[in-house]
Amino acid sequence: MTTFHLAQVNVGRIVGPLDGPELAGFVAELPTINALADRSPGFVWRLVDEGGADSTGLRPDGQDDLLLINCSVWESVEALRDFTYHSDHLRVLSRRREWFRRMKEAHQALWWVPQGHRPTAAEAMEKVALVREQGPGPLAFTFRETFPAPAAAPAPVARAETVTEAVAP
Repeated sequence: MTTFHLAQVNVGRIVGPLDGPELAGFVAELPTINALADRSPGFVWRLVDEGGADSTGLRPDGQDDLLLINCSVWESVEALRDFTYHSDHLRVLSRRREWFRRMKEAHQALWWVPQGHRPTAAEAMEKVALVREQGPGPLAFTFRETFPAPAAAPAPVARAETVTEAVAP
């Protein structure tokens, strides 16, 4: 059993304001897709804004009001891949061009985190930047080129206490 989980982030620039008619279909799908993720095998956690339902209130780039972020943690690449491409999520994913502008640069990153770690939006954006600048590698990668979880740190070796026997003179 690994001591690491898989974190994922994807960012996207929406075609208009969240409360506008262009995004009505996307907004309507959010509760269903988030509930599907929450109950999917291998799901661990997802980033939410102060409202607690999703992350649409977060703006990972203070200069871009249309950039949204989605970040979550999964038990494995396989669990995330199954949710992404082998569940009802695919139906919604196939409509992304209706709601999001095509991005020329990398907009997704996967990376390993210690179990229990919950990435921040800033940490997630650093991973996207790493993929953009260096391409996929062990510190940040994509579904197309994955990397294994780091080897677990070895358990500390218990030191044998030294017993000094008193020797009678």
